[in-house]
Amino acid sequence: MRVLTVNPGSSSLKLSLLDPDGTVLSEEAGAGHEMASLVRGMPEPDAIGVRFVHGGTDYTRPVVIDGGVRKRLRELADLAPLHQPASLHALDEITAVLPGVPAVACFDTAFHATLPEAAATYALPAAWRERFGLRRYGFHGLSYSYAVRRTGELLGTDPASLRMVVCHLGSGASLAAVADGVSVDTTMGFTPLEGLVMGTRAGSVDPGIPLWLIKHGIAASEVNEGLERDSGLKGLAGTADMRRVRELAAARDATALAALDVYHHRLRACAAAMAASLGGLDALVFTGGVGEHDPAVRQRLAADLAFLGAAVDHHRNEAADGDTDVTADGAPVRTLVIEAREDLEIARGVREALGG
Repeated sequence: MRVLTVNPGSSSLKLSLLDPDGTVLSEEAGAGHEMASLVRGMPEPDAIGVRFVHGGTDYTRPVVIDGGVRKRLRELADLAPLHQPASLHALDEITAVLPGVPAVACFDTAFHATLPEAAATYALPAAWRERFGLRRYGFHGLSYSYAVRRTGELLGTDPASLRMVVCHLGSGASLAAVADGVSVDTTMGFTPLEGLVMGTRAGSVDPGIPLWLIKHGIAASEVNEGLERDSGLKGLAGTADMRRVRELAAARDATALAALDVYHHRLRACAAAMAASLGGLDALVFTGGVGEHDPAVRQRLAADLAFLGAAVDHHRNEAADGDTDVTADGAPVRTLVIEAREDLEIARGVREALGG
């Protein structure tokens, strides 16, 4: 079964055609409006897998898409407004070009369906929680699922035997605490807004702040836009690109230096909280654009977690390329860099749903 994986971002699109062994036969990237032309330029697949950020409580495994599924996915769109509409648009476009090819939805929230109730439950009125399904869902699950399995392969052990903090750090960013091979805690919540400082998202803020802004005349839509698109590194340093923040910081720009301090303060606190959920730490895993390509982020977080036993080797860390063990000699916590391969996880989900 050749699977076409469709991974839409908020403003980008990545297509990969994988053979049964996971080899990439064809790959395209572009903007969402280029979907039809990109697909027509690739060999026809046997099945399609589309990444969806949010599956709610309805979908905890990959699911074959029919009319009912499509309708429910649209209803969930306001929970992930940067990504869900893009995935729905991609689904519409690709099924128009390939109408006879079965399509499967694969969900970032599914990996966190194992969260214990204590971790998933918000201390909100029961009537609200029951009526609106208010709970911690967690995201980046496709990335986490692959990183956990790949960590076990690299370390030559069953991943279920490891207590892992997995750091998916990119424009969107979150952490997951993984024990017995499953998610037991994570930093993103009901929506992808909670948790770490991100490229344009604020991460966790006092919920009184948006309420206060609305009370003082800022429209709810403007507050939402600010939290989603104008906060995070962009709000702190004027740019959402960590590479540019690094350049400014290297030039001793005070705003960029302060932005990095805020970023790392939250990252350190959340990583330590994830380790506390595990009762200790065996492996610290970095993935995502920043996690894979920014050695300074890895070095600083490992140093911040030295009290737990984390340490990276400077030269291994600086030279890391692809899947790499960057652990300092003698450190009891293994620190790994794992290339994000959501395409492999999507293809795996498609085969699971279709029995192929």
